[in-house]
Amino acid sequence: MHNINQVVLVNELDQTVGIAEKIDAHTRGLLHRAFSIFVVNDEREVLLQRRAAGKYHSASRWANTCCGHPLQDEQIEAAAHRRLREEMGFDCALRWAGVFRYRADVGQGLIEHEIDHLFIGSFSDTPTPNPGEVSEWMYTSIASIEQRLSDSPDEFAAWFRSAFERVRDHF
Repeated sequence: MHNINQVVLVNELDQTVGIAEKIDAHTRGLLHRAFSIFVVNDEREVLLQRRAAGKYHSASRWANTCCGHPLQDEQIEAAAHRRLREEMGFDCALRWAGVFRYRADVGQGLIEHEIDHLFIGSFSDTPTPNPGEVSEWMYTSIASIEQRLSDSPDEFAAWFRSAFERVRDHF
């Protein structure tokens, strides 16, 4: 059984080099594998979530539809589908849309340092998010997201802008 409180450590080439406790990896800023999912509806609106207030970092900030970390020996796309069901209460077809690396101070002495795989999906129904993960959700236009990123960037999780800029042309 894999530990959901662990992350897969990687090198600059996204090759696995070990496993670490999630909190330890984020305290020490260790490079690890992650994914971010952007789901759009039939009107090309993006499904955003506000992270729950109880999250250990980036609490109450707006983020993409879903994000997470694959478990040891779990394929990234399988992990993305797993977390989409766990966080947002639905699943949909996903297509890979790229990868990027970032490092960001996310407050409370924690650092996100990830190689983040990006996925895009399509879903136009009503999600049923897990309240322990998500406090609010909304479908919103690309233009509205761009305006909010300009006006109130601190409302968003640290990785959101970089991820969004890489996927917006793929919608």
